[in-house]
Amino acid sequence: MIRYYSTNRNLDGVTGITPFKGRVSFRDALLQGQAPDEGLYMPDRIPRIPYDDIIALKGRSYTEAAMLITQTFLNDEIDAGILRTIIEDAYPFPVPLEQVTDSTHIMRLDQGPTASFKDFAARLMARLMGHFRPSGGRLNVLVATSGDTGSAVGEAFKGVEGIDVHILYPREEVSGRQKKQLDTIDGNVQAISIDGKFDDCQNLVKQAFADPSLAYLSFTSANSINFGRILPQMVYYFYAYAQLHRDREGIVVSVPSGNFGNALGCEYARRMGLPVEKLVMPTNENDEFPRFLETGTYEKCSPSLACLSNAMNVGHPSNLARFFDLYGGTVDRTGLVHRYPDIETIRKNIFSVSISDEETKQCIKDAYEQYGIILEPHGAVGWRGLEIFLEHHDDYSLCVSLETAHPAKFPDEIIQLLDIMPEVPDSLRGIDDRKGEAVQLPADYTVFREYLRDNLKSKA
Repeated sequence: MIRYYSTNRNLDGVTGITPFKGRVSFRDALLQGQAPDEGLYMPDRIPRIPYDDIIALKGRSYTEAAMLITQTFLNDEIDAGILRTIIEDAYPFPVPLEQVTDSTHIMRLDQGPTASFKDFAARLMARLMGHFRPSGGRLNVLVATSGDTGSAVGEAFKGVEGIDVHILYPREEVSGRQKKQLDTIDGNVQAISIDGKFDDCQNLVKQAFADPSLAYLSFTSANSINFGRILPQMVYYFYAYAQLHRDREGIVVSVPSGNFGNALGCEYARRMGLPVEKLVMPTNENDEFPRFLETGTYEKCSPSLACLSNAMNVGHPSNLARFFDLYGGTVDRTGLVHRYPDIETIRKNIFSVSISDEETKQCIKDAYEQYGIILEPHGAVGWRGLEIFLEHHDDYSLCVSLETAHPAKFPDEIIQLLDIMPEVPDSLRGIDDRKGEAVQLPADYTVFREYLRDNLKSKA
């Protein structure tokens, strides 16, 4: 059985941290969300997928790819038949692979119920939590979002018995349509509008998890600090490669990166046997990671910058802790580096560049004029990052860039830049007519803790 350890396990003697030395099951890692020492859970073994099994997915459904990958982690904890039922229920939508040039493709992960790539992780995670939830118990999901995570999580968990969801978002840094999605999910899902940055929302959630006075509320996370969010995000890299590969070639993947959970899925896929020649991780103007690769010294962006690609407005990515751990280092949730990772190996495997808002806008224009494709701001960061990588490196025969949200979620920007109205997918129709309001709170943990005590339930 694969067990899960904490990224903070080696921090003996660090003030304020009592390292968690144990190992837990996937079920426990999923339901806890975060390790007791505020570290992130990591699998103690990364299973390998034989190359022939990967390419055998060519022409097969996405659910078959999801079954192959997730079962390697879960086969000791969940019956294969139950897992297949969960997967088939989670993914009733397509995963388009759009060819742009002879060597470049866009994988559109925007066909789910909230038109965001977050649907892939949230829907599977919600169903796994529903399966593993203790009978008669209640789970309280806390999630911080910079844009798309919250609505994907809210819709995925809506109506799931015994689970309540509270979503924190930065009041001034989500688009109008994103805010409407978050505020109006209703039922067992409540949005909380925080007067602050995404990093403030994320820190409030992490503080609540670590607060012993709130332990009775059985918190778990649906952010990518939860490994249950990372596992589903490994799948589409295998799926894309299987559909597009030719004669055992490698692949370059560009992943627009904010909190780094999506890119981490690709890093795990490479370690599981997918022939990823380079993981490209473009950021927006929150450039802490490309600066780290350039200088070898890590400094978080504080406060984080508000950019057009708002879901990536992250000054200290949570999943950097997992990247550091995989490469032999340790960084805590505050951004303090306790041990640096193997920077030369990271540079060998990963390329990162910061894309400004002006570059993002120009990329949206250029992609439409040159190729007739419509990108939204996050996808444009990914595409421009891939272009810059290819300008400075050898030509590669297979490259995939991720489009992580539907352009219709950013109608004002698309109209302004391209003078066209992006077609609204069925999943977004009618949202403007929905009713609902967020709870308004300051970025103050004392106030947040009192809200939780007054409003959350501990029993089914």
